[in-house]
Amino acid sequence: MSVFSRPDFDNHEAVHFHADPDTGLKAIIAIHNRNLGPALGGMRMWPYSDDTAALDDVLRLSKGMTYKAAMAGLDYGGGKAVIIGDSRTDKTDALVRAMGHFVQTLEGRYHTAEDVGMTVADMDLMRTVTPYAHGLSDSTGNPSPATAWGVFVGMKAAAKHRLGTDEVKGLRVAVQGLGSVGQVLCEYLSEAGARLTVADIDADRVRHCQETFGATAVATDDIHRAEADVFAPCALGAGLNDATIPELRAAVVAGSANNQLAEVRHGTMLARRRILYAPDYVINAGGLIDIACEGPDYSEDKVMTRVDAIGPTLARIFERAQAEEATPETIADRMAEERFLHGMDLAA
Repeated sequence: MSVFSRPDFDNHEAVHFHADPDTGLKAIIAIHNRNLGPALGGMRMWPYSDDTAALDDVLRLSKGMTYKAAMAGLDYGGGKAVIIGDSRTDKTDALVRAMGHFVQTLEGRYHTAEDVGMTVADMDLMRTVTPYAHGLSDSTGNPSPATAWGVFVGMKAAAKHRLGTDEVKGLRVAVQGLGSVGQVLCEYLSEAGARLTVADIDADRVRHCQETFGATAVATDDIHRAEADVFAPCALGAGLNDATIPELRAAVVAGSANNQLAEVRHGTMLARRRILYAPDYVINAGGLIDIACEGPDYSEDKVMTRVDAIGPTLARIFERAQAEEATPETIADRMAEERFLHGMDLAA
């Protein structure tokens, strides 16, 4: 298996593989770019179909973290870690500690936090063997509320640009995925008066949103077809593709999932249908901002002020995209690269 020939390899600085036979740990850490600072990105545990699928995921996600940190105005680079396995059956304390030792071998070049399949408790355990685990229970904790709030304010910016109003009351939002971010996003939207349609593979989560927020439930295969003003992908990536985009009935796509576009060309497909896409690594940066602010000077107010800036950042992206007749993700990429490659100010 060649790393350099993989489609998602993008001049990554380093890709580290590690196996621990005593615990069954098989993991990959990818560092994409550290021009702005040490690589920061979550750690996910997932039962990948094979090693190549895990490699492709960590390459794609680590690159996304470079762009996310740059657009959030953070002095961090991009990295990501993946553990090959089912978190429900394969994860043990010994495996988590072994992963912490793996992170420690990189001597601070990569800092980690929780992602899919990992928890705050796992980060606490990992912190016993490395200082480069973040999002601890006695510090920032679960970053999902900050991520969800960033999606909420970003959704308002997108609705204002495409629909002419940032009034959430009465807005029809279809939320795909009710995990730690999706559920909190539903809470924010419900409190603001939005009308929710939801879907998730977990029936209990769906039932909770029905009973708590008055949401309408649909099958997971149908959520992208729901009549809505906004479609919010909050599950795994590549959900915007050749099959789903022609069936979308929303004017805006704004959600927390990473790598929502299956391929770059799918952004153009959305634009041709006059569907406004909020680039995922811009709108879902709230959790990263929260983790990046961890430390003795941590302030929730400071974090939320920075998360609130996601709205104006997206507004600039949309305006520039319209003026230059480009897609929002093309403009976002350009702005991120101007910062992490050339040191330019985001506001320039």
